[in-house]
Amino acid sequence: MLHWALIFLVVALIAGIFGFGGIASASAGIAQVLFVIFLVLFVVAMVARALRGRTP
Repeated sequence: MLHWALIFLVVALIAGIFGFGGIASASAGIAQVLFVIFLVLFVVAMVARALRGRTP
């Protein structure tokens, strides 16, 4: 997921350099959404791993 967010970020940067504002903003928005989803899933996985490791 983080890989795709970075790809969309690079696409947004390249599109911005060449003056394609619509494509750049759309790619940047997709990259932001994917990054937030990645962070949420990462935190959930870390909490689940911490709770699974503390078996009484």
